[in-house]
Amino acid sequence: MTVLQRVKSITNRIRERSIPTRDVYLDRLREAASHKPKRSALACANLAHGFAACGPSDKAALAGDVVPNIGIITSYNDMLSAHQPFETYPQLIKAAVHEAGGVAQVAGGVPAMCDGVTQGQPGMDLSLFSRDVIAMATAVGLSHDMFDAAVYLGVCDKIVPGLVIGALTFGHLPAVFIPAGPMTTGLPNDEKAKTRQLYAEGKVGRDKLLESESKSYHGPGTCTFYGTANSNQMLMEIMGLHTPGSSFINPGTPLREALTREAAKRALAITALGNEYTPVGEMIDEKTIVNGVIGLHATGGSTNHTMHLVAMAAAAGIKLTWQDISDLSDVVPLLARVYPNGLADVNHFHAAGGMGYIIRELLDAGLLHEDVKTVWGEGLRAYTIEVKLGENGTVQRSPIPSESADKKVLSTVKEPFQATGGLKMLKGNLGTAVIKTSAVKPERRIIEAPAIVFDSQAALQDAFKAGKLDRDFVAVVRFQGPKANGMPELHKLTPPLGVLQDRGHMVALVTDGRMSGASGKVPAAIHVTPEALSGGIIGKIRDGDMMRLDAEIGTLDVLEDPEVLAARPEPVVDLSHNSYGMGRELFAAFRNVVGRADEGASVFG
Repeated sequence: MTVLQRVKSITNRIRERSIPTRDVYLDRLREAASHKPKRSALACANLAHGFAACGPSDKAALAGDVVPNIGIITSYNDMLSAHQPFETYPQLIKAAVHEAGGVAQVAGGVPAMCDGVTQGQPGMDLSLFSRDVIAMATAVGLSHDMFDAAVYLGVCDKIVPGLVIGALTFGHLPAVFIPAGPMTTGLPNDEKAKTRQLYAEGKVGRDKLLESESKSYHGPGTCTFYGTANSNQMLMEIMGLHTPGSSFINPGTPLREALTREAAKRALAITALGNEYTPVGEMIDEKTIVNGVIGLHATGGSTNHTMHLVAMAAAAGIKLTWQDISDLSDVVPLLARVYPNGLADVNHFHAAGGMGYIIRELLDAGLLHEDVKTVWGEGLRAYTIEVKLGENGTVQRSPIPSESADKKVLSTVKEPFQATGGLKMLKGNLGTAVIKTSAVKPERRIIEAPAIVFDSQAALQDAFKAGKLDRDFVAVVRFQGPKANGMPELHKLTPPLGVLQDRGHMVALVTDGRMSGASGKVPAAIHVTPEALSGGIIGKIRDGDMMRLDAEIGTLDVLEDPEVLAARPEPVVDLSHNSYGMGRELFAAFRNVVGRADEGASVFG
């Protein structure tokens, strides 16, 4: 079977598996759709409330049935660098929409928290759940039924997946996602990582660490490494939710503003009042989801999307599984080297050819579905471009150059950095897990060593500081799943484990928690399902049990007698400290109903 046939086969099995839920979803979408504004059916008092704060001309326009109204869902706050640029977007969007003959209103705001601020802190326990809160907040904003389309302002980790879930819940409305772009390049990410390791070893103080971090994270825009935030932007472009070429243009530039104005006008053009009606729920189909997964593999994207993509697909009635993601990884080569999978950052990636190059290379190799709908129209080939600012302040597009501008950053399907994608599913007597292999050296992908068990990331850090971990071992960090404490990222474990690996030890991490999209050189089997609190075998592992992680063939096992494991009592652990402080009291219901990691770790069933 050729690669193209394999991609089509996986897509077809997703489609067939999804028929019952997808058909129900599309029926509901079409029932909600209308070829005139829904506000025309509102009672006069309802409509008056909906445009009470508008100017006279907008009131007159919205009182009729023929002027489209664009809802703006924004994740702006000025604490979060990636979302601070959105402060000026609503006025920019409103002006552009007015020029094109429509009206735009801010429909609502959604929360946007920064995992970089909350890493290793109690607030991180809210991080994954914030995705579903964002979806719900999106629904609240759009529930006024005043809009013909919506534009979504979001960039970072849980924000974009939450916005997508919310947008698909209102799938009869067209949706255009508008990014803010990455911050300019600061301190190289590898230098930042070295300082973190030196700090973990006690060789530099907090002042040097803070200086390093501040030079790396230094201004408006997304962090420049290829974590979840920038993986989000890649997904939105390859799935056709961004306008072509818009994902990685820096904030505060004339081109960035021109792209924002253009996206606002495009949202206006694809409403039901025009000739290009593109409801997002019909636009996002099985082919689009598969294209997103392929993009994730080809660029070495974030492990978080093994959950987010499953949850996003489910919102459109599509049943994506970890097996689908893993099988696609087996046939998609790694074409990009961006930190932590290389030394380049996303600005270097964009300069080398960026999304236009990646999409063109994958299309030419038959690895992407070209026959998809996008916010730009029919077909993905329109995204094989680069953008520039024209003399009149408009966006100009031209075909992407045939060659990579930096072959150390972007390569070809014929000469990839790795023959397979960067993510793999692991199976064994622990259940299922995910590993990101693109940054792990081949000689580190098979680890067999005794377990050292921890019930928190703080316990592992304490053991490291006390000098108790200078040996080969597999760190088992349990009770970190969605039911236990909201599944926080365990990114703080990367520096100490990296130090031990650099000392020559064979080390690995096995956890029912998450690692950052910046998962790096230490092999990490994450998202172990079932989690410890749900009776998973990971909860029965004891210090000294032999563990085997094989990322080559995709296995994860504790090498103990099955009868011995089964006879062990369920572990007893006090998790009460996870239930209060930093708002965690309010999320007890989420912890009680959240689904499994391999089903998207969603509270929506």
